[in-house]
Amino acid sequence: MLKPILLSANSFFCLMVVLVCANCNSSAQFGSPAGYDFTRPSKKTLPAVLHEISGIAVDKKNDSSLLAIEDEDGKLFSFSMNDKALRYLKFAKKGDYEDVTILKNNQVAVLKSDGSVFLFREAALQNEKIDSVKVYDHILPEGEYEGLFADDSTLITLCKNCPEDKQKKEVSVYKLQLAASDSLRLLSSFKIDISAIQAKGEDGKIKFHPSGIAKHPVTKEWFIISSVNKLLLLLDRDWKVKTYFKLNPALFNQPEGISFNSRGDLYISNEGGEGAATVLFFKYLPGGIVK
Repeated sequence: MLKPILLSANSFFCLMVVLVCANCNSSAQFGSPAGYDFTRPSKKTLPAVLHEISGIAVDKKNDSSLLAIEDEDGKLFSFSMNDKALRYLKFAKKGDYEDVTILKNNQVAVLKSDGSVFLFREAALQNEKIDSVKVYDHILPEGEYEGLFADDSTLITLCKNCPEDKQKKEVSVYKLQLAASDSLRLLSSFKIDISAIQAKGEDGKIKFHPSGIAKHPVTKEWFIISSVNKLLLLLDRDWKVKTYFKLNPALFNQPEGISFNSRGDLYISNEGGEGAATVLFFKYLPGGIVK
């Protein structure tokens, strides 16, 4: 015969805390970087032509305007979060285009997944077609690339899948230098050690495949997102991993693009998948989040 268990008031309280916390695990696993609230974004639903949005960049001349690339048609789009107007520029034929950024000299750089880079003047965005595009075919080593960021006159590129990255415990980073003649050259390379990340698949390999990269204009930290496993990785100025966050799939269904404006406000774009593509906007509040 089972005997009843008598709990003291303190024991009963502790038991209730354990039960409540157990029910909260699903929401507690998602976090937010300092200065941001990832639970309350402003959201813009994008039209069907941007269903495959793969990269974004804030326009340096207008903090509320975004450039966006989609990975099929060789078109660069321009829009703001506040209106429905949408412009585009046809810069290349169909291909797998993954990211976009703006260099210090107001040149737009577009990254293709095969490691090719396209360069043209930002002023061309006033048109719908451009003829003066510089193409650097396969300027990067063999691999699949998705992240691109302009740090002044240097292009930072991330390899999503590179043969030399050991079981995905490392991520290859390549720097391309823009010369005075507006030509690109491969400057250097290094690797990010991501062995501290615990998000692993059934095969034991780390499932972190970079989709986008941006540098915080205030803290100078590097923010890297991975659509695979829906992760956000934070690194210090010296490319050392500080921490990482799991992203809530209810908001970040397929995070591919990331960019900051000059104030530190953050934009993250999601490909549509089975739904609509979106851009999420997070206000930067370095003094703390007001609930």
